[in-house]
Amino acid sequence: MTETQKNPLAESFNALSLIRFAFPSMVMMLFMGLYTIVDTIFVARFVDTNALSSINIVCPVINLIVGLGTMLATGGSAVVAKKMGNGNTEEARSNFTLIVVAGAVIGLLITTAGLLFLDEIIWGLGASEILFPYCRDYLTIQLIFAAFNMMQVLYQNLFVTAGKPTLGLALAVLAGIANIIFDYVFIVLLQMGIKGAAIGTGIGYMIPTIIGTIFFLMKRSELHFCKPDMDASVLLKSCSNGASEMVSQCSTAVTTFLFNVTMMKLLGEDGVAAITVIIYSQFLLTSLYIGFSMGTAPVVSYNYGSGNVKQLKKTVRICFSFIAEISIFVFLFSLFGGESIAKVFAENNRNVFEITKNGFSIFSFSFLFSGCNIFSSALFTALSNGKASATISFLRTFGFIMVFLLALPRFLNVTGVWLAVPLAELFTLMLTIYLLCRHRKQYHYF
Repeated sequence: MTETQKNPLAESFNALSLIRFAFPSMVMMLFMGLYTIVDTIFVARFVDTNALSSINIVCPVINLIVGLGTMLATGGSAVVAKKMGNGNTEEARSNFTLIVVAGAVIGLLITTAGLLFLDEIIWGLGASEILFPYCRDYLTIQLIFAAFNMMQVLYQNLFVTAGKPTLGLALAVLAGIANIIFDYVFIVLLQMGIKGAAIGTGIGYMIPTIIGTIFFLMKRSELHFCKPDMDASVLLKSCSNGASEMVSQCSTAVTTFLFNVTMMKLLGEDGVAAITVIIYSQFLLTSLYIGFSMGTAPVVSYNYGSGNVKQLKKTVRICFSFIAEISIFVFLFSLFGGESIAKVFAENNRNVFEITKNGFSIFSFSFLFSGCNIFSSALFTALSNGKASATISFLRTFGFIMVFLLALPRFLNVTGVWLAVPLAELFTLMLTIYLLCRHRKQYHYF
């Protein structure tokens, strides 16, 4: 059996086959975005906009959980895929198992610490007296499911590394459908309010976690569980490689907090509800970029590890062309569909609807630039250049946004809030182009 037959990452990809390989990851991320946004739709329409605002208040904690999982997953995937490319399959399996175990342990530690300091966390995030009960109900359940959240994030990436992206897609679809069904049952039929939304999401986390664990235990792929060597350097390398993704999520947590505080000051709780709609919509719309980057990163790592410069160049060229096309599509969809998205969430609250609709007309321009930035960050992670990757993620999700968010509303009021993200993405794109040019001779991707 040839190497290409044994490992799908060794295929000589063209544009169509690479997109086909990444397509399950893209659809998987899209479904993740959909079943994440379903919570907010059900809450907005069947509870109230205060409950919707409370989800965004506690969102930074969820960002932290996802950030830790994504850091281990993307950084660990690069380590594992590179060793598979070098032919060190046994070591790759050991590293893979260690990374998954570490993710489960971290999830349990978050649950314990979060529940011990629950009230302090919620007040610290800026909850008002009105929003506090909603926040407490939602965050308590999210913390209980923290380990499952960590594990499903890990498996999303590692299914691709194992050459099983279709399985990851199937589980994401299954989890998304289950979440929608349970949201309807718990929120609409049983009238459980925001607790029902949290439980539905938690069950969505459990499905890929349980089935993924069973799959890797059954040793149905080249990459599967084994007795791991307790090598701390592997975890450190994984965290270092995936630092940009952790930086991105932590930065998102801080900027979400700043958005909440700013909108509460300018427009009150309806303003927080409006920014919640746009933030969750942004996650859904950028899921295409994120999914494509996840799906192609192991291919980049494999070709880099095996020294196949010709295929590496071809892969990177295809990726940037595809990202450019998707960016135009997402921008146009957001620009012309923003009013419809706002109506889905805020049909029963005219003020929230108007704020959200106006926000989309400006915020949409961020999608023209964000795709290139997201893929470039993933590219450097796949090449084990955590520093360049983290720099891009830090500036686009925190550095530039914080500067613009703190400065622009003083002069432009709410318009300044909506401009913060598009300007941050534009300035990051300038830096991204510089970094790509600077490192082209080192990695030979151009």
